Amino acid sequence: MSETLVFDTAERLFADHSTPAVVNAAEAGTWPEALWDAVASAGFLDALGDDAGLGGLADAAAVLRAAGRHAVPLPLADTMLARWLAKRAKLTLPAGPLALAVESAELRLDLRGNRLSAEISAVPWASTAEALVVSLGDKVLLLRKGEFEARRGRSLAGEPNDAVSIDREVPAASIGTGVEAAIAFRLGALLRAIEMAGALEAALQLAVTYANDRVQFGRPIGKFQAIQQQLALAAEQVAAAGVAADAAVSAGAVDLAFSAAAAKLRAGEAAGKVADIVHQVHGAIGFTHEHRLHHFTRRLWSWRDEFGHESFWAAELGRLVAAQGADGLWPFLAAR
Repeated sequence: MSETLVFDTAERLFADHSTPAVVNAAEAGTWPEALWDAVASAGFLDALGDDAGLGGLADAAAVLRAAGRHAVPLPLADTMLARWLAKRAKLTLPAGPLALAVESAELRLDLRGNRLSAEISAVPWASTAEALVVSLGDKVLLLRKGEFEARRGRSLAGEPNDAVSIDREVPAASIGTGVEAAIAFRLGALLRAIEMAGALEAALQLAVTYANDRVQFGRPIGKFQAIQQQLALAAEQVAAAGVAADAAVSAGAVDLAFSAAAAKLRAGEAAGKVADIVHQVHGAIGFTHEHRLHHFTRRLWSWRDEFGHESFWAAELGRLVAAQGADGLWPFLAAR
C-alpha cells in the first residue's frame, strides 16, 4: 500500500496512543478512552466517506493498515463500516463504538415485517458498543444498547466477541434501505484483510529485529542461513497479502466480489504461515505475554475467521471462475 498523508497521520497517532501497555489494559477489560477519543477527533471513523460509492476506501485502508501495525484494541473497521452502512440508509447514529452483524451464507437473520429475530454466536465488540448495526437483504437496522442481549465472550485476541440474541419489533425510524448485505459482507472481509496486512508487517518486523539482535554462537541468529530462509518465506507471504489488499482497494466497488475474496483468502493463508515462522524465529521469548509478538499473531488468528475463513472465500472464488465457462476464464483473469 502506498504511503500517504493519511497513513502517516494514523501511524503517528497509533504509535502514541496504542502502546503495549494500552493494548494489555484493553485486553484486561479497560476501555482505551484516550485512544478512542483521538481516533474520533481525527475523523477516522468516517474514512469510508458519505457518498454513494466507496470514494473513501483508500483513506480507510491507510488508517486500518496502520491500526493493524499497532494492534489497535478498538472496533475500528467495524465502526467504519457500520457508520457507512447506516448513513447510506439515512439512520441517526449514536456517538461511540458500533458493532456489526451482516447476513451471509454463514449467518441467517429473520426479519418479518419489523420484527427481527436472531441468535448470533459471535459479534465482535457487541458488549461494548453503543449500538448494533444489522445488514440483511437491502435493509439496514439500528439497535441501540439495551435493545439486544450481548453475552460476553472473548476472541483469540482477547477482545470482546459476544453472543447476541435479538427478538423484538424494530421501530420504523431505525430501519432503512441501503447496501445489499452481500456487498457489506465483502467489504467487511476486505477491511479485515487490510488490518491483517498491517499486522503481518508488524510481526515480520519484530522477527527481523529480533534475529538481528539475538546473538547465538558468537553472531546474530539472522546470519544463519536457516533463519534467513524462514524470514524470506515470511516476507514473501507478507508481500503477497499486501499486494492482494492493495489490488482490492484499487478495484473498489468495480470488482469487489473477486478482489475482496482474493484479498481475504490471501491474507488468511499468510496469517497462518507467518505466525508459525515468526514464533519459531523468536523461540521461547515469543510465547511469553511480556513480548509484544502475541498482540499481532493472536489478532491474525482471530481476524482470519471473521467475515469468512479461507475455505469460504476459496469456494466463492471457485464459483466466480466456474461461472465464466471454459472460453471466458482467461479473459476474466486477464482483466484483473
